[in-house]
Amino acid sequence: MGTANERGTLRVYLGAAPGVGKTFKMLDEGNRRLARGTDVVVGFVETHGRAHTIDAVAGLEVVPRARRQYRGTVQEELDLDAILERRPAVVLVDELAHTNVPGSRHEKRWQDVEALRDAGIDVITTVNIQHLESLNDVTESITGVRQRETVPDEVVRGADQIELVDMSPQALRRRLAHGNVYAAEKVDAALHHYFREGNLTALRELALLWLADRVDEGMDRYREEHRITGTWATRERIVAAVTGGPESATLMRRAARIASRRAGGEWLALYVTRHDGLSSISPDRLTQLRAKTEELGGTFHTVVGDDAAEAILAFARAENADQVIIGASRRGRLSTLLRPGIGERVISASGDVDVHIVTHDHARGRGSASQRPDPALSPRRRAVGFAFAVLAPSLLSLLLWWTDSLHGLPSEAMLLMTVVVATALIGGLWPAVLSAVLSGVLLNVLFTPPRYTLTVAEPENAAALVLFVLVGIAVASVVGIAARRAVEARRARAEADSLTVLAHTLLTSGHDLRALLTSAVELFGADGAAVLRTDGPEIVAAVGDAPTSPENATTSTSIDDRTVLALRGGAQHADERGLLNAYAAYAKVMADRSLAQEAEVDRHRLEEANRTRTALLAAVSHDLRSPLAAIKVAVASLRGTSVTFSPEDEAALLETIEESTDRLTALVTNLLDMSRIQAGAVTAHPSVVGLEDAVLSALAPLESGERIRVDVAPDLDVLADPGLLERVLANIGENAVKYTPADTPIRVDAAVVGGRVTLRVADTGPGIGDGDLERIFAPFQRLGDVPGQDGVGLGLAVARGLTEAMGGTIATEPTPGGGLTFAIDLPRATEEQP
Repeated sequence: MGTANERGTLRVYLGAAPGVGKTFKMLDEGNRRLARGTDVVVGFVETHGRAHTIDAVAGLEVVPRARRQYRGTVQEELDLDAILERRPAVVLVDELAHTNVPGSRHEKRWQDVEALRDAGIDVITTVNIQHLESLNDVTESITGVRQRETVPDEVVRGADQIELVDMSPQALRRRLAHGNVYAAEKVDAALHHYFREGNLTALRELALLWLADRVDEGMDRYREEHRITGTWATRERIVAAVTGGPESATLMRRAARIASRRAGGEWLALYVTRHDGLSSISPDRLTQLRAKTEELGGTFHTVVGDDAAEAILAFARAENADQVIIGASRRGRLSTLLRPGIGERVISASGDVDVHIVTHDHARGRGSASQRPDPALSPRRRAVGFAFAVLAPSLLSLLLWWTDSLHGLPSEAMLLMTVVVATALIGGLWPAVLSAVLSGVLLNVLFTPPRYTLTVAEPENAAALVLFVLVGIAVASVVGIAARRAVEARRARAEADSLTVLAHTLLTSGHDLRALLTSAVELFGADGAAVLRTDGPEIVAAVGDAPTSPENATTSTSIDDRTVLALRGGAQHADERGLLNAYAAYAKVMADRSLAQEAEVDRHRLEEANRTRTALLAAVSHDLRSPLAAIKVAVASLRGTSVTFSPEDEAALLETIEESTDRLTALVTNLLDMSRIQAGAVTAHPSVVGLEDAVLSALAPLESGERIRVDVAPDLDVLADPGLLERVLANIGENAVKYTPADTPIRVDAAVVGGRVTLRVADTGPGIGDGDLERIFAPFQRLGDVPGQDGVGLGLAVARGLTEAMGGTIATEPTPGGGLTFAIDLPRATEEQP
């Protein structure tokens, strides 16, 4: 035990859900410390009747609980005063988030724990993740249950030790089913409500992530206290350095993919802005980057720094990131040689941080397949080429003339030829031709005897000058042809990629014309595209600023005799026509596929109608004729004069007439309802319906309805059609009563999951096989466990049809321990709804 002026320590056992073993772990730790000679007492432990927990408490001293009167009952609470008077070294306190009975010294148990720590007593306690204040809304969205007992996060975060008590959802559900968590009568409801496998998995992940963040905080404090600046790659953490340019999305997607390869990986997008703000991007673009980052599961950050490379690495090391992603440079080779780019400087100073240089469509030396390249050079580039063709030979010739004594005619000719080749690379063919002619003239006038005239004294020199000009023109032509071939190759590759995408889409997609048109707009750089009918003003599908008729389209091509594919905007080259025709052919395939699917749907509808007619005839021949025959025999007997019936016999015959009439009415009603459902004539009129009242009203008339145990909150409302909902509940309840043994109950309960309500009707009858869980909802379907003389097999089919008409669903699953459970899912009514 600490001294009075030393604050006691706090150890927390954190769990994802009740039953994972937090209390047992706490008691095990208490027994371990007791064996070492530590003074340990139990302040408050709730055993819930579990044998192992009771055994663990048996060897420890238990401080008697305080007993307080509240609303006519006696409640037991932690006796804070008794523990302070006892002053043990360690006290075990269960359920940290518990709310004390009014009249206690503190409102919450965690406040009692803080008082114990202030007195220098060490505390070991337990808490579930759903009781943390900051996670209350999150856990409610997962489980549908709002926790009213919470503990502030700082209390748990301030603990000296936090230990996660973990258990897989499957193992916890097995413990629950075996009765190791709750009493037997609560097991079924718990398994289907709070302890669903999805709920437990989500809560477990929440607990692991919350604890991982606390571990990160502790590690950061340790690194800061010990001035550790190196990277500790404890988890995959990637920094994607974005510039706001068009390649930013590519870098962020790559970072997200790398982070997802390992559990617990995370990535951060980083934008570096200068102190003076001169090179910053617009606020709108920053907002777009932030939204894209959040969409991909990352976090967005901005830092200020005049040296982007230093800022990126400083941020990466501060965040303990082990990888940095940078886009390939968009700068030219010459500028890169003169001054290294950000990527080169980050690599050289990265140290133990891995650097990924990611190529993209806007990197140096790459073109975008989606942006159609122009075979001709841009006007600006040609203008630069012509200027270079005039200035470069002139300046070089002037320099050579000044240094005439240092070189001869061959060297002068080769240097001028180099200028011609450079001109061809910069401006293309015609600037190079001009450069070749001008260089030839300057070579003749300034360096070929006799100088300063156009006359050539030696025939050999004249031939050399002519050859010089011809070689220059030839080199320029080769360069121009190579540039055109490169453009054509890029275009061919883009077309091949597009055709590959089309072929893949043809095999894997449905008949989404809008997706096809969107792809065409992106490929051809158009403003909009549409599939139009030529025999009338009808737009089959359209995207963007689409043309409304073939006449106002920039370009179009026929799909079939009645439809065309039309594009507006963009400049389509003649050799792109084949690619446009491929899109039109694909649109025709999609239309044919759609027609084939519609024909298949019609065929199935006809088959279903024929099957329904056949089953209806069978039902009429037996199930409808049986009650009619019973009614006829009973009526004939009563009207006959040959036999005198006693009052008891008359009552029995009248009862037979009434039962047969009720049976006949139910059969006819189900037949009519099924007919309306199949014809799509069922119209629901949703309104706010009290679920408890609807259940009680629907199930009250059922025979042996007293066996039904209803556990539905009185204030739980759903959005449904009252009449249709009552029919659904009556059919489901009748099925449950019919096949549940007379001495066993039927349980009806409800739970809220998000914005939906799930109502469960669980019987303990013979159940059905997994392969029949869906078959029982088919019309005229009667499985082997259904008496052949009772019903036409429409009750469950009608229940599903009416439920779906109200915007709900109905499904089945085996009841734990035997039987069948129906789960009816309906929208929950909100306070705003009338």
